[in-house]
Amino acid sequence: MSGPALPAYGAGTLSDVLPSLSGVLGIPGRDDVLGLPAGQRFVLLLVDGLGRDLLAGREAVAPFLCSLLEAPESLTITAGAPSTTVTSITSLGTGLAPGQHGLAGYSFRLGGRLLNALLWEDGLDGLDVQPQLTAFERLAKAGVRCATVTPARFRGTGLTTCALRGADFLGYDDGASSARRVELTVQAALSGPRSLVYLYDRDLDHAGHKHGTASAEWLAELSRIDALAAGLRAALPDDVRLLVTGDHGMVDIAVERRITIEDHPDLLAGVGLIGGEGRFRQLYVTGDAPTIAARWADRLGEDAWVLTRDEASEAGWFGPVQPRLADRFGDVLVAMATDRAMMTRTQPNEFNLIGMHGSLTAAELTVPLLIG
Repeated sequence: MSGPALPAYGAGTLSDVLPSLSGVLGIPGRDDVLGLPAGQRFVLLLVDGLGRDLLAGREAVAPFLCSLLEAPESLTITAGAPSTTVTSITSLGTGLAPGQHGLAGYSFRLGGRLLNALLWEDGLDGLDVQPQLTAFERLAKAGVRCATVTPARFRGTGLTTCALRGADFLGYDDGASSARRVELTVQAALSGPRSLVYLYDRDLDHAGHKHGTASAEWLAELSRIDALAAGLRAALPDDVRLLVTGDHGMVDIAVERRITIEDHPDLLAGVGLIGGEGRFRQLYVTGDAPTIAARWADRLGEDAWVLTRDEASEAGWFGPVQPRLADRFGDVLVAMATDRAMMTRTQPNEFNLIGMHGSLTAAELTVPLLIG
């Protein structure tokens, strides 16, 4: 059994993108560890679910993006752990590894309960969960015009506050045309001598979850995104550099390759809360974590990498972990190594998913950083 594909914190992850751009833009104390091209104005398009492996070989569907994939300036980087939207977008927006910002996954323990970090909860402010400065706040204080172009209903949400605050919020309606998204992005990019505009597209991820990455629906979304990126490049002046990346990849999991935890009392024994997602379970335990980890590892064998939180932290899964944030990560981590998933009836919506992500396989962890 080979080991997981570890995130390259400090050298080539999503958390290194905005600090590197900050270095290019001349922000003191920030270094361009990625070797990005020179420029004063940048647009960063993040396509939710755009894994590198999913894009490679799709020239017939995504000719523009695939041409950038082969360009000498473009890079391959990794998400952090877990390889999921909440964690990845916060790593991107803050320039911090997961162990430093504490958005530990799709669902994680916060104050003794599970927080669904996409749905959030009433009365909980993003600043209560992630109070550290974002990269956008730092850039804006240095005089760089920052804007985010995202669905309008994301305004003021917990995740937006945690990851993207400090940038002017330019919302588009659900179903807005690509032309409208391009229009908002170009206007923001040209609104200052130094600028950074973040454009977010979520529909590829949704198509993958619902239909799988081999489906006609997923391929149609990839084609649409390719046209969006090509149209954006054509609409931007040559001095505005376009970067395209993803927050994670995705793998399709057959129904017969799923294990429901509640059907196995030996797995459930000593587990108080089940967080994370099917490809990266975070177990918050009432028993002895090493004993429970050993039991899960024995049951799953080569299908999973099972570590205690201390072991995962030492192995570098989360980057440096702040002590005050450590208990947000599972006492036991179960990262799937093969085409299997660990399901829980406490999260029934997961049973409707075909495409999944979160683990440390190359297919889930590796994303492109395309430069055009």
